[in-house]
Amino acid sequence: MPTRVLVNTFHVAADPKEVFDHLATPESYVGLSPLVVAVRDVDRSDPDVVRYTSIERFAFGPFRYDNPIAVTLRTDGLAVYGEVRSPGRVRMRYRFDLSPEDGGTRVEDRLELTAPWFLTRFAAGQARRVQLARAGILAERLAVRTG
Repeated sequence: MPTRVLVNTFHVAADPKEVFDHLATPESYVGLSPLVVAVRDVDRSDPDVVRYTSIERFAFGPFRYDNPIAVTLRTDGLAVYGEVRSPGRVRMRYRFDLSPEDGGTRVEDRLELTAPWFLTRFAAGQARRVQLARAGILAERLAVRTG
């Protein structure tokens, strides 16, 4: 299956620990990823991984489709990473590497998407739009929380 790697690096005017805490909390992804409208079934029983279901909403004209995706979330130092398994055999590995920068945080947002050939272009396009929007949303959310 084809794979696409998408990287976006940006700055957030908040302490790395605050950015880390936000990205390590599943409920934070509602609205942080513009397609995510709900998070449910959060399982924190394993101290090394959080598992949950994220609901992505796609609109096609007057029609809506709520896509349940299985998410795993892990942390290591100042990194938040994991995997997403979506119906249609779309898989994505994600990683946020955080580092102090200019009184705030440098965020490297990396996505590695794998999908069947007929879904790759659509899935990669959606993932890139979400990735770019997430940078602004995260910066705005944490500026409001810290300011």
